[in-house]
Amino acid sequence: MTDLSALKRKLADEGVRYLFGAYTDLHGVPKSKCVPIDHLEDMAAGSELYTVGALDGMGELGPNEDECVGIPDLSALTVLPWDKRYAIAPANLSLHDEPYSHDFRHLLQRQVAEADAMGYRCNMGVEPELYVLRREGDDWVPWITEDVVNTPTRGYDLETTMLADPFLEPMVEYMNELGWDVYSFDHEGGDGQYEFDFAYTDVLAMTDRMLIFRLMAKHVARSLGCIASFMPKPTQTSFGSGAHLNLSLADKDTGRNLFEKQTMGENSQGLIPVEDGYDDLTYHFTAGVLEHADALTAVLAPTVNSYKRLLPRGLMNEISWAPVYRAYGHNNRTLMLRLPVNRRCLEVRIADSAANLYLGTALVLAAGLDGVRRKLKPGDPVNIDTYTVNDRDLRSAGIHRLPSTLGEAIAEFESSEFALSVLGDELHATYVNVKKAEWLEYNTVVSGWERDRYLQLW
Repeated sequence: MTDLSALKRKLADEGVRYLFGAYTDLHGVPKSKCVPIDHLEDMAAGSELYTVGALDGMGELGPNEDECVGIPDLSALTVLPWDKRYAIAPANLSLHDEPYSHDFRHLLQRQVAEADAMGYRCNMGVEPELYVLRREGDDWVPWITEDVVNTPTRGYDLETTMLADPFLEPMVEYMNELGWDVYSFDHEGGDGQYEFDFAYTDVLAMTDRMLIFRLMAKHVARSLGCIASFMPKPTQTSFGSGAHLNLSLADKDTGRNLFEKQTMGENSQGLIPVEDGYDDLTYHFTAGVLEHADALTAVLAPTVNSYKRLLPRGLMNEISWAPVYRAYGHNNRTLMLRLPVNRRCLEVRIADSAANLYLGTALVLAAGLDGVRRKLKPGDPVNIDTYTVNDRDLRSAGIHRLPSTLGEAIAEFESSEFALSVLGDELHATYVNVKKAEWLEYNTVVSGWERDRYLQLW
């Protein structure tokens, strides 16, 4: 039980004046009323009510129905390091004293409880990628002009990393002030694209952190006259922005990583062979995620734009390095899943920066636990460059493409009994309806490409 009086004094001493109890809409965008710190006790008791039916993808609560109550999780409260007047606590929504059907954080909490009942704690790290862009006329361009000088890519480039210091350094300082332990960051392959790597933690805390991360990136970019974009594929010639999820199961009592074998032998180079490093539990978990891969794609790659990232090349001058196939490997980045050599976790590579991570992570964890319960087997790892093999030969080998459009993915999601069981009738129907409408609108709008190609063709 949180001592509210002590917390209030502590926050006031730190300069906090306003509090947010933030839940997210279907797209993962945080929503909250702003509460002066003098009313912290009221907020903790559920004083803040929300007509969530007015928000996109938040259910069918009409203007004649009761409001949802927002209950902040004050144990996970974060004082914003870039503006200490504000603190954010992730919140849960309830309706008539029951968890609301469209509370995405609660959806993940339910799967965390499922893991706990099985003796597991789920840990996760996220590798967020984003673009920092500035407006130039009608276009958005890389905020560092030198980015476009060197082709085909400025990936890992030292000079342009240093030139991006006004964005990168505040980000790293803020994350470390919050105790996230940034251990590397870099200029990614796209012009104006960056990635941050920081320490893993339990799966709920990590998804809470990603809510703060997005706000942080937007603030720092705005201070430079730029925007931080989490659009998966900002231009047809750019690299896509992923948000790879790295999950593992630990013993809930000891914290030991159960994906890692306890007895392992090193080879002559001092490295542990991959096949000797992972416990059978890892393969069951991996098989569960593969079993439900097509439905998962609809939430981990949630926009029409996401599928322009999931191509071997597209209109780029080089390969995309994006996951395309429903399979797992070790260092094979062409696949949706990877069991890395340098750490013992499952890397889910199809997740992109547009995903609602509460929703996406809940489904990934549920899928993995399903594989563990059923002791599923994922088959042999695929370690070939699938980009260089035609689809017919891959299909003959049992390697299949992931859905290639949002329409295909939503069709798989709609028919998935697994997704229905995890989300429940109401949320499942909402997601299907919202994303079907998005796909229909996309296919209805006449684009500039179509006019350029067809207007005077005949």
